[in-house]
Amino acid sequence: MPQRAFPLPQRRKTRPVVVGDPARGGVVVGGGHPIVVQSMLTCDTMDTAECVKQTLELVAVGCQIVRITAPTVKDVANLKNIVAELRARECHVPIVADIHFKPDAAMEAAKWVEMVRINPGNYADSKKFAIREYSGEQYQAELGRIEEKFAPLVKLCRELGRALRIGTNHGSLSDRIMNRFGDTPLGMVESALEFARIARKNDFHNFKFSMKSSNPKVMIECYRLLVSRLEQEGPDWNYPIHLGVTEAGEGEDGRIKSAIGIGSLLFDGLGDTIRVSLTEDSPREIEVCRDLLEQIELMRKSSGASEESQSFASWAAGLPFDAFAFGRRTTPEIEIADGVSCGGEQTVRVAVTEAAWDKLAPRIGPKADVKPEAVYENLNVLEVDPAEDFTVNCETQLITVKDDVPSPAITAFRSLCAKLKRLGRNNPILLKDCLNFEPTPVEPKIALLRTSVVIGSLLADGIGDAILIRCETGAGQSLRLAYNILQAAGCRSFKTDYVACPSCGRTLFNLQTVTARIKARTEHLKGVKIAVMGCIVNGPGEMADADFGYVGGAPGKINLYVGKKAIRFNIPEVEAVDRLVDLIKEHGKWAEPAERNANEMAAH
Repeated sequence: MPQRAFPLPQRRKTRPVVVGDPARGGVVVGGGHPIVVQSMLTCDTMDTAECVKQTLELVAVGCQIVRITAPTVKDVANLKNIVAELRARECHVPIVADIHFKPDAAMEAAKWVEMVRINPGNYADSKKFAIREYSGEQYQAELGRIEEKFAPLVKLCRELGRALRIGTNHGSLSDRIMNRFGDTPLGMVESALEFARIARKNDFHNFKFSMKSSNPKVMIECYRLLVSRLEQEGPDWNYPIHLGVTEAGEGEDGRIKSAIGIGSLLFDGLGDTIRVSLTEDSPREIEVCRDLLEQIELMRKSSGASEESQSFASWAAGLPFDAFAFGRRTTPEIEIADGVSCGGEQTVRVAVTEAAWDKLAPRIGPKADVKPEAVYENLNVLEVDPAEDFTVNCETQLITVKDDVPSPAITAFRSLCAKLKRLGRNNPILLKDCLNFEPTPVEPKIALLRTSVVIGSLLADGIGDAILIRCETGAGQSLRLAYNILQAAGCRSFKTDYVACPSCGRTLFNLQTVTARIKARTEHLKGVKIAVMGCIVNGPGEMADADFGYVGGAPGKINLYVGKKAIRFNIPEVEAVDRLVDLIKEHGKWAEPAERNANEMAAH
């Protein structure tokens, strides 16, 4: 029987991490147990009643782990009251204390909650973004200093039966790691492994890892590299992992980024617990988690995932692309429509069906940023089944997978890429988000997630020169979705890109309101990335590659950043959006809003 698709690995086998008492509402992460969904409170940690209320609301919609920020020892002390009130109400959901800069706060938190999350880049190091060369001796001395600060928490967690989450974030690495590895996925992995070695040295194994970034491609690369490195360390390094795209934002953009990053890794068998970070009310995150998990389960069931035990690194080595470093597949440039080329150095193009074109064409102005660029039925495209033998006469032939191939689109297009590589061909590829059609249209929120996982995963693999979306049947909606996926995957920039944290007790302003206010003034800007951060913990470091940052500095006061550098301090919040616009103008990134065109049209 011919191979129907590029094989998927089994779900990664991990050791169980116990969070709380599973017999009384606690959970087991990893160890073959179902994937756990979680979220975070958005209120002040000192407000016991509101923390209890938000926790109960999350549990009511299916949240299995609740995280609460704990920036100071005073905040941490109130966790005792929050947990006591929850338990008095027979709510035994595990509580995680989110710790960044204060080891003494972590020590206090471990007394009251089931898990402590620490960020290695913040826990024992202060960031000055200083450039310094470390000798081997100096580097080892630094590791000794870190162990001195971290080992007491490890020992206390072991004594009390607590769990730990070792969570690195892109952009919040220590100066020591930055100087040796740079702000890279490798730096994130090595930073986490340093802390894991200290835990293991003290015979503590009840911990999990996370590697979060606001860039889905960076996040995917980090987790793949982490799992490969854990396999290199040995079979007993099989710790579970927490998946999340940090500061994903709100609305469609937040869901698309999360579906690309989390969904692609889940599809490949990685991940034991997930959080979708949205700048919205926390219970909405749980619905997205549930929908995403359901779609991934359906996709993996139809993929023919391998029943043989295989290491992730071995599987990744067989992929027709580098799984650990993004690079777009090299193809020749070809013309696919009048004046429209794809492949080569061209941007990824958007094709639509003839039916969608007929609906969209009369409504699109000549200067529209969001517009169809080719009609699928008019393309000179070779459609093949990658599992069957086929020939390609030249590399300037656009190629795609034909409909009704009995495998998910991700595996089918990976198979096509592998087949072309064996044939010595680099033909441009047209990606499709679905190969089989259901009798009734897919619900829009499901179409968004499913399409984002498929197209986004393949783009993150470096595959694809043009895309066709048909899972979303609305013409305007499918066109908007195509462009939003390309922007989220870093392939095109047709609007402002926002990095917005999901809010927590550290937040110094209303993130949802302020983000909406900033978007209203700046959403017409192309090629500009703006970070909206509630506090200094999520900026400047975690803004990573944003052009401009709007960061809470104190109650009612905002600091403005260019990149990672603070430029304006303590601006009254009522003036801050205007001053942000002024800063964008000063740096030559401003353009006056043009007349509303297809961007708005496609939203209706």
